Amino acid sequence: MKYVLILILTFSFKSQAQKLEILLIGVSHNYSKYPKQDFSNIYLKIEKFQPAAFFGEFLSKEDEQNVMDYWCKKDNLNRLKILRQNRSIDTAELRKNIDSLNAIIKLNPEDFKSRTDLAHAYYLNQDVANGHYQYWNVLNGLQQPENSPLQEYVNKLLSPEQDTTGRSMRRLKTSEYAMIAFPMMLKLKITELKAMDCQDFDLNWNASWAASDAKFSTFRKDTAKLFRQELKSYLADINRGFERYNEIEKSSRTVTEWLNTEEASKISASGDFYYSEMYNMKGFPKEEMLSKIHWWLMRNQGMCNNVVRRSNALGVKKVVVFAGANHRKYMQDIFSRMPGVRVQNINEFK
Repeated sequence: MKYVLILILTFSFKSQAQKLEILLIGVSHNYSKYPKQDFSNIYLKIEKFQPAAFFGEFLSKEDEQNVMDYWCKKDNLNRLKILRQNRSIDTAELRKNIDSLNAIIKLNPEDFKSRTDLAHAYYLNQDVANGHYQYWNVLNGLQQPENSPLQEYVNKLLSPEQDTTGRSMRRLKTSEYAMIAFPMMLKLKITELKAMDCQDFDLNWNASWAASDAKFSTFRKDTAKLFRQELKSYLADINRGFERYNEIEKSSRTVTEWLNTEEASKISASGDFYYSEMYNMKGFPKEEMLSKIHWWLMRNQGMCNNVVRRSNALGVKKVVVFAGANHRKYMQDIFSRMPGVRVQNINEFK
């Protein structure tokens, strides 16, 4: 009886601990260079999972305002400047404006003029994730015949032809969001994409990358004759991995599934961090490389923290997380160590 009670208590504890289920999907940020992709299996798995929220690799409004500089900060500020010139809305009125437009669209989902207004308001509110979601919906409206008045209105209000760099409207069209996330959000009637990116350490990451690259270049030139063949062998193996990567990208109709394999993760990591076996070679920039790894892990930890904290704040139990394929392995390992979290990547979910 004692052991039965222990088993019951253990099971109960585990049941209580597993409060958040995560379906993690490592993705490409640009599907335009691949053969026509078949996402049907991914769509079916997401639908079967029945998520209550979707998270994407964007900064929240608060983080966008607080992070002083990161790789696409200038691009986002430039978009903001253009859209304010097109039509300015008082900051204090933005939330009310967004809520009002969402209410209109709920009654009439094909009111693409209101969706254009909503995209504009989200962008002004520094919520790029949902500005993009509404702009993607508008792009669908523009596919309808004889919709030149809508195109003129979009051009006048959103100026998409000027938003071409960073996480831009132009980049959106062939991204993981246009191909996977947004179609499934629309089908499952999920109205907003939640942000989970972390750019707090981007300047550290770039500095450590530059330092490790500079020292690796010197190391490669100065490597003693004794080690040259060993280094050549490692680099040749890394190159073979990327040849395999390129082969998949050129031929596969299910690139996303492959990106979520251990093989793909290993190849990606070798491009950023080489092989750990190389770190003890004489002259290898080990300290700089470990610094680079540290800041990469810090970003991934921050992304995972954001997902869990914001899911808890929303009170949701099942979420889908989209992250660049280079993040997938690191985030999955971090999620798997977090209490109250169960994570599966898209290939593991049955």
